[in-house]
Amino acid sequence: MIEALAWKDDCLVILDQTQLPERVCYRQLRRLEEVYEAIQTLRVRGAPAIGIAAAYGLCVGMRQAAANSREEFFSALEDKARCLASARPTAVNLSWALAAVQRHLQALPAERVADLEKHLLAQAAALHEDDRQRCQAIAEHGQQLVPPGARILTHCNAGALATGGIGTALGVVHLAHERGRLARVFAGETRPLLQGARLTMWELAQAGVPAELICDNMAAALMGQKQVDLVIVGADRIAADGSVANKIGTCGLAITAHYHGVPFYVAAPLSTFDLAASTGAQIPIEARDGEEVRRVLGRVLITLPQAPCWNPAFDVTPPELVTAIITERGILRPPYAQSIRGMGL
Repeated sequence: MIEALAWKDDCLVILDQTQLPERVCYRQLRRLEEVYEAIQTLRVRGAPAIGIAAAYGLCVGMRQAAANSREEFFSALEDKARCLASARPTAVNLSWALAAVQRHLQALPAERVADLEKHLLAQAAALHEDDRQRCQAIAEHGQQLVPPGARILTHCNAGALATGGIGTALGVVHLAHERGRLARVFAGETRPLLQGARLTMWELAQAGVPAELICDNMAAALMGQKQVDLVIVGADRIAADGSVANKIGTCGLAITAHYHGVPFYVAAPLSTFDLAASTGAQIPIEARDGEEVRRVLGRVLITLPQAPCWNPAFDVTPPELVTAIITERGILRPPYAQSIRGMGL
C-alpha cells in the first residue's frame, strides 16, 4: 500500500507528489513552515491527506512554541492551527481536522505541557487511522455500484496518494479490481497540474490495475462510444444540498455523463461535508497562479509569457448531476438535503 504520509523518526514524512512519476522522493518535515509549504505547493494533496498532514503539522509546530503552561499551550496551538488552515481554502478536511484536534485536547484535564504534547501526537495518529478505516468502508459500500466488467472513468487523484488509506474514489476501484469486477480504468489527465496523468496512472500501475490515460477533452467521445459504465470522483467539500466541490473539470465531466446517461458517483468521507455551506455558492474556490496554466509543470511554456490566465483549482458540481454519494456509512441518494440531514452530522 502506498503511503502518502506517515509519522516516522519523530517527524512527519511525506511522499513528495510534485516529483511523481519521475522520482519517488520522501521528505522529512520538522517545522510548521515546512508543513505549510508542503500543503500549499501540493507536495502533499488530497482533502483527507492534507487534514492529516495539518494534524501532524501541529505536532511539529508545537515543539517550536516553548509553552510553559496550559494557557500558553492552547494559545500557541490556536495560532498554529490558524496558520495551517490558511494554506488552502477549499478542502474542508483541513479545517475539520485542526478543529477536531483542538476540541479533543481542550476536553482533557491534563495540565502539564509535556502531557498535552503527547496527547496531540496521539490524536493526530488517531485521525490518520480513522481516515484509513473510512476509506476501507467507502470502498466496501461502493462495490454495490460497480457492475461486473466495469469500465470506470475518474478525474484527478482520489486514491492512497490523497488519503490516509486506500483512497475514496480509487479505493472503490482498488477493491473492485481485487474482487475481479473491474475491466479498465480511464484516467483523465486533469489539466493544468496533471494529477490524473502523473499520480492516478502511477498509483494504479503500482497496484497492477489496468488503466488508460485520456486527455480531459476526450471524455465525451469515450462516453459516446459506450466505453464508460460509470464515473467516480472524490470531493474536497460537499455542501448541505449535495453540491460537490472537486478538482476543476469535474463539473464538465458530470454534465457530459448526464447527457450520455452514465452514472456519476462521488466518494467522500463525512468529514468532507460542510453543513455550514447550504449551497455550492458558499464554497470558497482556491485561485492559483496563472503560471500553472502558461507552463506545463512549470517547465515548458505553451503560450505567451505574459498571457492572462484564469486558474481556479476547483469547480462545483450541482446536486442534480450527482447520481449518488458514497460515504463510510453508506450511499446517499437524492434529495441530498434530506439524505445528508439523515446522516446526523
